[in-house]
Amino acid sequence: MNNLEALASLSESVVRVLGQNPGKFTLQGTNTYIVGKQRPFTLIDTGEGREEYIPILESALKEAAKDSDAQETDVSDIVISHWHHDHVGGLPGVLALLRKLWDERNVSTPFKPPRLHKFPMVEAHPRDETSSLLASLSADAYTPAASGNAFHNLGDGQIINTLRVLHTPGHTPDSIALHVPGDNALYTADTILGQGTAVFEDLAVYMRSLQTMLDFVKENNAGKLYPGHGPVVKDGTELISMYITHRQERDKQLLELLRSKPEGGGPWTTWTMVTNLYKSYPQALWEPAAHSVDLHMRKMQGEGLVRKLGGEERHTQWEIVQAKI
Repeated sequence: MNNLEALASLSESVVRVLGQNPGKFTLQGTNTYIVGKQRPFTLIDTGEGREEYIPILESALKEAAKDSDAQETDVSDIVISHWHHDHVGGLPGVLALLRKLWDERNVSTPFKPPRLHKFPMVEAHPRDETSSLLASLSADAYTPAASGNAFHNLGDGQIINTLRVLHTPGHTPDSIALHVPGDNALYTADTILGQGTAVFEDLAVYMRSLQTMLDFVKENNAGKLYPGHGPVVKDGTELISMYITHRQERDKQLLELLRSKPEGGGPWTTWTMVTNLYKSYPQALWEPAAHSVDLHMRKMQGEGLVRKLGGEERHTQWEIVQAKI
């Protein structure tokens, strides 16, 4: 991929910079966004730390700042959408780049390192390496919060340089979206992708976040979506509605299965539901499908529609609660 493909000016104030980490779950790569018409900019996410990303980001910042005051730092604020490594892993390289760009200008005013922002996690995830990543940074690489923490904690409804924060958990507990009012757009991180469907940790919470986003898009005319992966979405209302409908239809399919009897008798399990619903799909997809089905069942268990009979993971046994249907 060349630099032209990795950069896209989405408006006068937003430039997308691709993180150079294409893959099965990252699609073309992690989208990062430079927001603002001149220095200092706000940077949304940092990619996963690929060396190839840094010169592309450097080029984008220099182009965006060509009419800016050289005395201003390039980026005043870096907003991290959630803890996943492909969004926060590039932080050391980005911070080093910002210092390099400042030093190259040889200005007399002191360097003002950027503030780092993220929604706080109530409980640490076992795969979250953010703490060790922050520990590797020099103390003068960023401007800490008043508490001394590296991250300035984000709150639902907070405004960061015109960007309004929406807490949208479900993909992860700390996932956020950002309203970009000048573009009538909503940055959706990994809650809504530019193509395909998103993964989630908690479906019940995720569904509530989808509805929150749909309501917000309608009320604020935020028609475009800037996703964490994939292309820009022109009709956000339609896509978010499709996401909600898709999950509701999957619930209905699972309930229909539970009304029937599986071949060979006995109760339905997560795995027998997967092999029934996904029998026309390659078996390589069945394992991730089992995780999704399990999350659907747990959501409906919380709603009182199904009950767990026993077993664990793919062998979990389920039955429908007839009085609720």
